[in-house]
Amino acid sequence: MSLHQEFDRLSGKLYVDGAYLKSGATERIAVIDPATEDRIGEIANATEQEVENIIDIANSARKAWLAIDPRTRSTMLHEVAAKIRRDKAIYGYFMTREEGKPFKESVDETSWCATAIDYYAELGRNDVGRIAGTTVPGQFHFSVKEPLGTVVIILPFNFPLVLLCWELAAALAAGNSVIIKPHEQTSITTLKFAEVFNDLPSGLVQVVTGGPRVAQHLVRSKKTHCVAYTGSVPIAQEIMKVCADTFKPALIEASGNDPFIVMPSAPMDVAVRAAAFAAYLNCGQVCTSAERFYVHDSIHDEFVERLVAETRKLRIGNGLENVDIGPMATHRQRDRFEALLARARQEGATFATGGGRPNGLNHGWFIEPAVLTNVSPESEILNGESFGPVAPICRVKSFDEALELANRSDFGLGANLYSRDMGEMMRAVSEVESGMLWINAPILDNDALPFGGRKLSGVGRQLGPEGLAQFQSSKYVVIDPAAAPQDFWWFPYPNAESYDKTKVE
Repeated sequence: MSLHQEFDRLSGKLYVDGAYLKSGATERIAVIDPATEDRIGEIANATEQEVENIIDIANSARKAWLAIDPRTRSTMLHEVAAKIRRDKAIYGYFMTREEGKPFKESVDETSWCATAIDYYAELGRNDVGRIAGTTVPGQFHFSVKEPLGTVVIILPFNFPLVLLCWELAAALAAGNSVIIKPHEQTSITTLKFAEVFNDLPSGLVQVVTGGPRVAQHLVRSKKTHCVAYTGSVPIAQEIMKVCADTFKPALIEASGNDPFIVMPSAPMDVAVRAAAFAAYLNCGQVCTSAERFYVHDSIHDEFVERLVAETRKLRIGNGLENVDIGPMATHRQRDRFEALLARARQEGATFATGGGRPNGLNHGWFIEPAVLTNVSPESEILNGESFGPVAPICRVKSFDEALELANRSDFGLGANLYSRDMGEMMRAVSEVESGMLWINAPILDNDALPFGGRKLSGVGRQLGPEGLAQFQSSKYVVIDPAAAPQDFWWFPYPNAESYDKTKVE
């Protein structure tokens, strides 16, 4: 079966109890290739009963998974990672067709899934608790880490597989089952990817497609035990409110508005290339994109000139061709982004390059990457998540001013600094209000270190030991093998320890 035919085969399906199942839902949602505007498939808006059935299966499957010893579970997860590496080009193709990013970026993303699963396969069988020194002779005091139960993962369109695997790998390694609700735009990619879990216990990993109603059912259910959500602030806030009713744990990665500071000591050639990559990767649809540039006045003009030249080199087109930038993922995203650029122009920004629709690309949701100058610190485009290919540049007169402006945002996901001044570097480490900080090496992540933000960027962390802990509950245990009486603090209390006013007054 060709990959094109796979879109037809997976359309309208759910991944339930280890197999693809045709949904009984009558409502279908079209999936459109953002580079061609062709309809390439459709997904089911799953019924309430289908969602409820999937939840019940997940709760049964997690018990079977937990009964398997940790070493065997680790081996099984490593085998999943090996499948991903073997077929990464296939999953990359599906991702590019649905989301639009260049094929290289899609394959890279799939590779990162494998490294995350390998990391948590090992961490999960080691980080299971700890022993503490006892407070009573003869007793044994320790803690164990237990799974939360059934974890719901609700995904965005921009990184449909790696964001899934960061959370799924940790959740499975901790002993949980997982229900995935992919974004409507990238659901067929997720359904295809689900085949890598075929050798795990049936029902341990399931995929249910649909719109907001499906997500709401999963979040509100008393039979799900944790929610991991990546997306917009308003929806994240609603999820947190629902979870608060039962104190259901929630891992939230909402929005970013990352600053990119460039100081006079920065190596200009490298800083310019880094800026273009940080601003335009995945057509700017990255939560950790550099979205506001604070460039020192003494190098501002040179930086702008070089960034414009770098931006104009970038090849735009279908992600299955030799390009650097694909289309935006949906027409709604491009409409939103174009309206944002129009308001920036009205607020006085100068378009040094880009911002229009490319010539010769009459189909697809393409847009030219833009460099904006004369951008006021108060402008909308510097104070919200642009989530598109734009580099708005604001002049600053000092490092102090850059720090002040960087910290003024309501968001605090990541931040960037280009400088060779060690004093500036160390001040950034201690003074920038963000969950991540990249100095002279933008928007990298590391499976072994935490990913997440502050303020309206969310709560909790993905990756690292912190990411595993999101899906665990710690239990403190005391064992007294002798079952000895605890007379040192049990009833009856000794008379000698009762109140004696002669000793107090």
